[in-house]
Amino acid sequence: MSMIPSFFGNRRSSIFDPFSLDVWDPFKDFPFPSPSFPRDENSAFVNTRIDWKETPEAHVFKADLPGLRKEEVKVQIEDDRVLQISGERNVQKEDKNDTWHRVERSSGKFLRRFRLPENTKMQEVKASMENGVLTVTVPKEEAVNKPGVKSIEISG
Repeated sequence: MSMIPSFFGNRRSSIFDPFSLDVWDPFKDFPFPSPSFPRDENSAFVNTRIDWKETPEAHVFKADLPGLRKEEVKVQIEDDRVLQISGERNVQKEDKNDTWHRVERSSGKFLRRFRLPENTKMQEVKASMENGVLTVTVPKEEAVNKPGVKSIEISG
């Protein structure tokens, strides 16, 4: 009997299998979350990438959310100028007769928060979703006080 299976939790058939999902995780028995790739329905949807650009008229946020419907995504603005984008991708139902060779698509909840600048029009925020890309547009207020030069009188 080989010593190798005991190091990997008696996974005799999978330690050299390139399609195995049974990867050894040295942190799995610790009480804190594992840094390994998420594998269950409570795992974080870690691949939520969001771009934030500022144009002369607005702040524009774009999030790649492939496979999600707009009903599964929430966009909220909190009183203290915080934009919150959240949602959930549900785990696919598993048939006990299926043999999985690779699971790379993330599932679970995601949440991203951004503090908006003071010059935003909070009541005019718009969001749209097309082809798995969420676009949130936050219009900017017109700048009333343009920076200028003010002369200061010197006393004394």
